[in-house]
Amino acid sequence: MKRISIFGATGSIGQSTLDLIGRRMDDFQVVVLTGGANIAQLAGDALKFRPELVVTAYPEKLDDLRAALEGSGIECAAGQDALVEAATRPADWIMSAIVGVAGLAPGLKALEQGTTLALANKESLVTAGPLLLDTARKHGATILPVDSEHSAIFQGLVGEEMSAVERIIITASGGAFRDWPIEDLRNATCAQASTHPNWDMGQRITIDSASMFNKALEVIETKEFFGCDPKMIEVLVHPESLIHALVGFNDGALIAHVGAPDMRHAIGYALNWPDRAHLPVERLDLAAIGRMTFRAPDDTRYPALRLAREVMETGGLSGAVLNGAKERALDHFIAGRIRFTDMADLVAGALDQLSRRNTLHLPVTLDNVAQLDHLARKAADQIAMDLVT
Repeated sequence: MKRISIFGATGSIGQSTLDLIGRRMDDFQVVVLTGGANIAQLAGDALKFRPELVVTAYPEKLDDLRAALEGSGIECAAGQDALVEAATRPADWIMSAIVGVAGLAPGLKALEQGTTLALANKESLVTAGPLLLDTARKHGATILPVDSEHSAIFQGLVGEEMSAVERIIITASGGAFRDWPIEDLRNATCAQASTHPNWDMGQRITIDSASMFNKALEVIETKEFFGCDPKMIEVLVHPESLIHALVGFNDGALIAHVGAPDMRHAIGYALNWPDRAHLPVERLDLAAIGRMTFRAPDDTRYPALRLAREVMETGGLSGAVLNGAKERALDHFIAGRIRFTDMADLVAGALDQLSRRNTLHLPVTLDNVAQLDHLARKAADQIAMDLVT
């Protein structure tokens, strides 16, 4: 049996992972489940899958978790230190699906086992790509991408040499406002930004899709994971969300990964790699679909893409700054303190401030990532305050 740990089990990626595991209970043994404040979901999953350890990120929820699992014999813990310790529990395959930079430390600790890390946590590569990849190499660990775009690229490269690759195209749905007049974006509400036309996701990632900050992170991820020149990476708006990425080769060929918008594609590929296994996902009827459409993204509509290119050019810890400032900008938008279009201005301002303070080229260490994340959030808070006043 393959020993499995899932970090971020109560989120959409974690739940999709458990759905696949639950269909083949004889093939997998769950070692660790972690989650956030949704104790009912976390405890319910624990009682079904019987892990050795369950961790909530929130220490104040530990008593609730213990009460929900009383008499089960399942060990309970809480807090960031407990998450990191949980990543030392021997496992063959570990899903990293904690949202945000909080997923970096457990992911690094998991790699020290020399195990397979299924990486759904964008922020790990964006904030500390060199550190993550160096840790994997040092300990003989394997990182498998779980973002649908990066899984698609990974699959498109099977049997190919990177030296033959000319371009990598990642697709974007365009989000909630892809067809809005640009002049209307300034007055877009949080409720409007929280409704995705194609995917069923959490509020924060849905808003990130509307602003295309999620795609900005994925562009940086592509550069870090595949080690390619940023100039090779293209973004294409594809409203149907059926082609997840394309790899272009030096003979002019394009290999595309096509599939229904269901994260179980990418999760299942990583779960069964290097083999393929049956997955309970929709089989596309191309004749019924009829056509697929594409268009180039507009940097005026999606300034996050321009910021991603600046970060790739700058390197160092600029990804940590972009991510931290983006997180705080999103907080302020959700709270109603800034406009939708202000979010990119907050991120750009934080990058400019910290660049002028010569902090972006410190060594990429866990402590420095945490420090730059903190400074970026402070800078974004101050810019938001200035906008309000």
